[in-house]
Amino acid sequence: MADITTDVLIIGTGPAGSATAALLSSYGVENMAVNRYRWLANTPRAHITNQRTMEVLRDLGRDVEEEAYHFATERDLMGNNVFCESLAGEELGRMQSWGNAPASKAEHEISSPCMMNDLPQTFMEPLLFKTACSRGTQARMSTEYLSHTEDADGVTTTCRDRLTGREITIRSKFLVGADGGNSLVAEHAGLPFEGQMGVGGSMNILFRADLSRFVAHRPSVLYWVMQPGANVGGIGMGLVRMVRPWNEWLIVWGYDINEPAPLVDEAYATEVARQLVGDPTLEIDLISANTWTVNNMYATHMQTARVFIMGDAAHRHPPSNGLGSNTSIQDGYNLAWKLAHVLKGAAGPGLLRSYSEERAPVARQIVTRANQSIAEFGPIFEALGMTGTVDPVKMQQNMDKRCNSDAAAEAQREALRKAIAFKKYEFDCHGVEMNQRYDSGAVVKDDHTDPGFARDAELHYQPTTWPGARIPHCWLFREDGTKVSTLDLCGKGRWTIFTGIGGEGWARAAETVGREMGVDIAVHVVGPRMSVQDHLGDWARIRETGDSGAVMARPDQHVCYRAAAMAADPEAELRRVLSVILQPQSRAAAAAE
Repeated sequence: MADITTDVLIIGTGPAGSATAALLSSYGVENMAVNRYRWLANTPRAHITNQRTMEVLRDLGRDVEEEAYHFATERDLMGNNVFCESLAGEELGRMQSWGNAPASKAEHEISSPCMMNDLPQTFMEPLLFKTACSRGTQARMSTEYLSHTEDADGVTTTCRDRLTGREITIRSKFLVGADGGNSLVAEHAGLPFEGQMGVGGSMNILFRADLSRFVAHRPSVLYWVMQPGANVGGIGMGLVRMVRPWNEWLIVWGYDINEPAPLVDEAYATEVARQLVGDPTLEIDLISANTWTVNNMYATHMQTARVFIMGDAAHRHPPSNGLGSNTSIQDGYNLAWKLAHVLKGAAGPGLLRSYSEERAPVARQIVTRANQSIAEFGPIFEALGMTGTVDPVKMQQNMDKRCNSDAAAEAQREALRKAIAFKKYEFDCHGVEMNQRYDSGAVVKDDHTDPGFARDAELHYQPTTWPGARIPHCWLFREDGTKVSTLDLCGKGRWTIFTGIGGEGWARAAETVGREMGVDIAVHVVGPRMSVQDHLGDWARIRETGDSGAVMARPDQHVCYRAAAMAADPEAELRRVLSVILQPQSRAAAAAE
């Protein structure tokens, strides 16, 4: 007999695990989260927080969203990615990043009610964990996952209490492995992966030092330092990352993966910091140092019948593009409502298959994008003349040539400008962050073809109500004149239908069908003299339906169905749509077995 029982057991309390726990507790689902360590993240590993993730926090509650902003570095201070020979040395160029270029800033502001920011994991993780526990999650620290056994009715997991050494068993209906890049849950579940682990070696050096004299005039999150003659392959590119402006920093420095990982003590850390900052007298307060490997691996399938993996357990990649924590939290947003519906009897287990159908392609995309971004530093090295030789003197001479007045120097300067500008695919990749479109059994397509993308799908977000896409944001207005985002009108565990004057039949149908099928369906009739009004006309422009049509969003704010106009029998149509998505017949079939 199990020592503990719960509906959902979550292994790991990082961004993925804590977000899933917070969402499940918000939906009224009993869950337990365990962490093999005594506390949460002690290093600020993940930090870039994109708009879609902030929308998830907003859906958890405005208090959660506001607390995130309170501890975050705002977008304006994320500023310009700087390329330099050292922080004190010559600047090679810079680019406006993270939505700070004027055109990009406009796109970001049009796309979401939320703002991009820099929120280190040491702040994000406690926020999510606190939200989960305050809403009902049972948490156990110093509890190490050992193994699990899955059967037709649930999962039995064996853990070790690291304080007593005693093994305990936890019986759950579902198990979520959010246990990081060396996930034992994924291994024991036998899930398939593609790619390779350990393709490169890196170290993190976390320290305190007042560097404001070098950076305050050019605020940025990332300072890329390129120095001839460094001890890594003859080409040095170190990263000095702002953690807290301007006195807490994280240096990322490579090492040869084919050699043993270096011992990073205070003397070594100080030497590296002095080299990259460019101040031979710099004294640092070393907080911590660790080594890690660059990975290029993703799960091609992320679940069994009752076991699911998410976060770094499913997508293992370098921090390029800042996609790790964001994608992890969004994995949880996709899965949590589906588990809640199945556990509450509103859906059959067939609904759960859509988790891997929808999130495995995202895992592949972001792992590919993050590793590709590393390779895209090559043109910068080439433009500076740092390739083709390992002689640091020659490298420096090649770099200095860009200051000459001849045609070759002019071409070199142009090549460097273009190479730096091309890094927008890493540092201003709005489309990768926002363009996710699901294709699964939890989406009912209409007769229209996929609208595709008018511009580069990696760089630019394209709003659409095409089923599978996140519902577009625009500002609507309540009767009292206060503005409200379309995203605020959906989510929170509910299904939502947007319609207009002439579409009132959808509201009547939603009430009947929602009651029959055990789901909460909110309906917003948008139009003049209605409770929600479209004064700016933006919703009419982006909804891609007529006034009497319908755009239906799932609890995770992704469009699952739309109709151009009122259906002949809206009740029968909604019943059909929800039956396709929720698959109640799979529940009945499972009960009959």
